Amino acid sequence: MKKLSFNLLITLSLMAAFFSACDDDSPTTGGSTGPADNVIKTGDLIASQTWSNDSIYELSGKVVVPDGITLTIEPGTIIKGQDDDGASASALVVARGGKLMAEGTEADPIIFTSVLDNIEIGQLAGTNLEKEDNKKWGGVIILGR
Repeated sequence: MKKLSFNLLITLSLMAAFFSACDDDSPTTGGSTGPADNVIKTGDLIASQTWSNDSIYELSGKVVVPDGITLTIEPGTIIKGQDDDGASASALVVARGGKLMAEGTEADPIIFTSVLDNIEIGQLAGTNLEKEDNKKWGGVIILGR
């Protein structure tokens, strides 16, 4: 009886850990909500999706738009790359056959910046970084034909 109860407890614990780790709102591997309600993105997108301007998206490592997947970014959306450089730098990578649909406006630009930037939703610029503050993340890489 003790062995059965112990096994049941282990099984329930593993199931609880599995289901609490699932995130229906983020079809990337490792997606979750981060600091200040930033939506953390990492790994390959597994379905086409739209990033809206009511959230800040934070790139953790490489975020890849693979062949057959479309990433749409709404005007006014802020995307922040985590601070790193070299091979481990965070970046948005659009693979061959992947599609990036992103068209900002003068009033609502799409802003790619660093997590070190204190810019918030609805702002056009943060107040803590200077023009010379660069090389904070990997950038946007488009691998076209």
